[in-house]
Amino acid sequence: MTSPLGTDAPGAAAVPAAPGDEPAAAGEYRPGLSPSRAGDYLRCPLLFRLRSIDRLPEPPSAVATRGTLVHAVLERLFDLPAAERTHASAVALLPERWAGLLEAEPGLAALFADEQELATWTESAAALLGTYFTLEDPTRLEPAEREARVSTDVEDGPQLRGIVDRIDVAPNGWIRVVDYKTGRSPAAGFESSAMFQLRFYAYVIWRTRGVLPKRLQLEYLGDGVVLQHDPTEAEMATFEARIRSIWAGIQDAARTGDWRPRPSKLCAWCSFQDHCPQFGGTPPVLEPAAVERATGVTPAA
Repeated sequence: MTSPLGTDAPGAAAVPAAPGDEPAAAGEYRPGLSPSRAGDYLRCPLLFRLRSIDRLPEPPSAVATRGTLVHAVLERLFDLPAAERTHASAVALLPERWAGLLEAEPGLAALFADEQELATWTESAAALLGTYFTLEDPTRLEPAEREARVSTDVEDGPQLRGIVDRIDVAPNGWIRVVDYKTGRSPAAGFESSAMFQLRFYAYVIWRTRGVLPKRLQLEYLGDGVVLQHDPTEAEMATFEARIRSIWAGIQDAARTGDWRPRPSKLCAWCSFQDHCPQFGGTPPVLEPAAVERATGVTPAA
């Protein structure tokens, strides 16, 4: 589809490197917050603790791995000459990108019982790529950045950091932030919550580059829906207040050790049930050093 920002035309300007995008120097570490970890805390404080403080491993899933594979293909697609960015080319990239995932994490092969199961799974990834081509024409896009690492330090707060799927920049300087989702779009009334991640990225880009993205765009490959939102500076001020509130809650929990679970329908998909009191499990013993590293707070004795 053609963008109102004009970024579908070749020759879009590049985004300059910005302070805050670089990783911390060797030996440095600052407690940070990504959109995913902020979402974890809002969903369930214990989930945040187990992922961010205890750093418990989670078994891979075929659904999540398919999402990683599709993202990898869409990133690689834009390395091809514009005229070659077709659905057939994207599908042809699946074996190469899958091999790369296996090289990094050989255990992923155990997700599939046999070659037929793997083939069926790969076909489902190809179908998601097919949906992508109904939403955009990549032959008319020249992204400024892909898989862009962004970060900024909030005064008296955490370092906000994350990885943006795609940043487009129009010739007039307007920025569009794009995120691919391989699931289905949210139900009516939940669109604002779905935009949390892109508001997070918009805020970081605004703080580090001095330019507020003109458009935020979520592309749902599970059902072919595109959600768009045009942020405002007033909205960014509200967002910063929300981030500060989330971080204050995290630090309060770190001081008191109160990481109580928050039961919901999502518990059925949680991989930490063995460590959750709601399911008769027991969380691991908290390590004070791990708490301080993740939150910047020394827990009460």
